[in-house]
Amino acid sequence: MSYAVAALYRFTSLPDAAALQAPLRALCEAHDVKGTILLAQEGVNGTVAAPPASLDAFLAELRGGPLFAGRLDGLELKLSTAAKAPFGRLKVKVKREIVTLGDPAADPSVRTGAYVAPADWNALIARDDVVVVDVRNAFEVEMGSFEGAIDPRTRRFSDFKAFAAERLGEARGRTVAMFCTGGIRCEKASAHLLAQGFSDVRQLKGGVLKYLEEVPPAESRWRGTCFVFDDRIALGHGLAEAPPRETAP
Repeated sequence: MSYAVAALYRFTSLPDAAALQAPLRALCEAHDVKGTILLAQEGVNGTVAAPPASLDAFLAELRGGPLFAGRLDGLELKLSTAAKAPFGRLKVKVKREIVTLGDPAADPSVRTGAYVAPADWNALIARDDVVVVDVRNAFEVEMGSFEGAIDPRTRRFSDFKAFAAERLGEARGRTVAMFCTGGIRCEKASAHLLAQGFSDVRQLKGGVLKYLEEVPPAESRWRGTCFVFDDRIALGHGLAEAPPRETAP
């Protein structure tokens, strides 16, 4: 049996996040969905998998069903497949943030970096006046990244604040182009830079996953594989499962 996999997030006001936990878990179980979903007052974030028809029904309920009452209508989705179940269990958790940066001023629902479509990304990062930043953690960067991107060498996403303060100051007047796996970390990282006075911050729409899905290998500036947080470990162009030992040159 093949499985459909959805990486999803949405920054939206969920003051009832704690109350949503139990019914969301029940909805997942009703559709045989496994994986991890995080709820917070700022929104929802997760990666889940199920048989294709079950996942379609689950996502339709998230976006249009009564549980979220339209608040997830603009859900950001990256879809892929897996030859076997990529998750062994279901976790639905309530957190303070759906992706932890620890900066109250970084609110993507108010302001975030300008989106750049995958088709336009190569031209942007080829410019001499653009500073390209990989927002992912060091172990992820070791498996693959874009040519010439700065590796912040972070152990966790919350370390990005210190990196920006210590190493990005000279880029304040330049264009900063950032990317991450599926887009959610860039939403917050770009909001943080804008709050710190950076004027031109851009982010790869849909993250590396959308780039690998849409940009042909012959035109790609990605080197290596992309780490994913499930049992597949790594994906390559076309979102095909890839050997995790392949690393960027």
